[in-house]
Amino acid sequence: MPTNEKAVLSKREYVGISAINGPLMYIKNTHSIGYQELVECIDKDGNVRLGNVLDTSKDVVVVQLFESTTGLNLPQTRVKFQGHPLMLGVSETMLGRVFDGLGRPIDGGADIIATKELNVNGLAMNPASRLYPKNFIQTGISSIDGMNTLIRGQKLPIFSGNGMPHERLAAQIARQAKITGGDGTEEFCVVFAAMGVKSDVAQYFTKTFEESGVLSNVALFLSLADDPSVERTITPRVALTLAEHLAFDCDKHVLVIMIDMANYCESLREISTMRSEIPSRKGYPGYLYSDLAELYERAGMLKGRKGSITQIPILTMPNDDISHPIPDLTGYITEGQIVFDRSLHAQGVYPPIASLSSLSRLMKDGIGEGLTRADHPHLSAQLFAAYSYVKEVRNLASVIGEDELTDLDKDYMAFGESFEKEFLAQSFTEERTITETLALGWKLVSLLPKEELTRLTEEEIEEYYGK
Repeated sequence: MPTNEKAVLSKREYVGISAINGPLMYIKNTHSIGYQELVECIDKDGNVRLGNVLDTSKDVVVVQLFESTTGLNLPQTRVKFQGHPLMLGVSETMLGRVFDGLGRPIDGGADIIATKELNVNGLAMNPASRLYPKNFIQTGISSIDGMNTLIRGQKLPIFSGNGMPHERLAAQIARQAKITGGDGTEEFCVVFAAMGVKSDVAQYFTKTFEESGVLSNVALFLSLADDPSVERTITPRVALTLAEHLAFDCDKHVLVIMIDMANYCESLREISTMRSEIPSRKGYPGYLYSDLAELYERAGMLKGRKGSITQIPILTMPNDDISHPIPDLTGYITEGQIVFDRSLHAQGVYPPIASLSSLSRLMKDGIGEGLTRADHPHLSAQLFAAYSYVKEVRNLASVIGEDELTDLDKDYMAFGESFEKEFLAQSFTEERTITETLALGWKLVSLLPKEELTRLTEEEIEEYYGK
C-alpha cells in the first residue's frame, strides 16, 4: 500500500464506540491499529480528549483515555486514530515552567515553541553505549552525601511512609543538588514530576522553588490528586522525555525527581483490574516490574554525549512495609535505596534517614581521592559500623539499664545520640558541603577511643582525629 494511503487510513475517524469502563473505551470494526497509538476522542460538543491504544486485536481496540470519560455517550462519540504514539514537543525553554501531567503549560505563560517532537515512551539505551556512573553529586544533606552518596547517572530511590517529610526532602534536594568535580562549570537542571499529589503540595513545590530562586532551572510536571488517575501513568514518561532532550540534545546534566511512585503503581493496578487481568502480588499486574524498569532505565550516561540523567524516584511504602511489591521491585531495578525511619521522625530528626537500612551501590565508585576526599570511604564505613554497634548497645541497655553498661558502651551511646542530633539532623534551609560533612563525621568518631576506629588508617587518624 502506498505511504499516502497508509496516512489516510491512520487518520480515519470512527463514530460510535462499543463500551466504556472507567477510563477505558472499546471500539469494534476498525482498521489495523498499532499498540500505544495516539487517539483523539471527540464528544458531541466537539471537545477533544487524548488517549492511547492499550490493547488491539482483529475484533476490538481498547483505548485508555488520559482524561475523564464523563459526558461521553456510545453512539455520538467520535474516535480518530493518529497513526503514531503520544509525542511531546520539547524545548530548552521548558525550564522555569509548570505543566500538567500531559505536558501542557498551566502557569499562565505562553505555549511552548518546540524545537523537536519526541515519543514519550523514549528509546532504549544500547547497553554497550552506556557509561559507568562515577561523578559525585552534592545534595548538601550529610546523611546522603556522607553515607549514601548520589552519583551522576545513578537511579537512587527514596522509600518513605505516609506522614513523613519526603516532599520537603524532594524540594530540598532539587534546590541544593550540585555537580562537583571537573572544572565546576557543568550545567545542572531539575525535571520534577509529581503524581497524585494534593493541590497544597503542588503549590508548596512551586512556591519553594520560586522563593529559593531555582525555578528558572526546574521544569515541573504536576498531576494532581483530583486529575484522572490514568494521567499518572503518562506523567513520568513525559517528564523523562524532556530530561532526555535536555541531557542528550542540549548537553545538560539533569536530575529527575519523581514523586510519588506508589500513586503511579496504584493507577496501573486500577487499569489492570478494569481489564480483568490476572493479578500478581497484592493485586498488582504481573508486568509491574517491567513497567517500572521502562522508567528507571531511562537514567544514565551515553558515550559521545556530554549530558546525563540521574533519577531520584520517591515512593511511600504502604504500612511502612519495605517488602511490599512497589519498594521490593524498585530495589531490584535501582542502584540502592534511601529509607526513612519513622522512629527518627517521631524524635523530630529531619531528614529521618535510616542509615543502616539505606544503601548506595555506586557510592564506592564516586568517592575517594580525586573525587571527594581520600578518607571519605573509610570514614563512611566507620560511621556505619559505629552506629550499628550503637543499636546493639541500646538493646542491651533496655534490658540491664544504662547504669550497668561499660564505659566503652557509654561512649557509644553518646556517639549515637550525637550522630542522630548533629549528623543526621539538619534544617530544611541548611546546606552542607562535602568538606563540612566529613569534618562533622570526624568530630563524631573522635568521641570514641582511637583503638575502636578499625575502619580508618593510622595516617587518617593522625591527620583528622580530634581536630
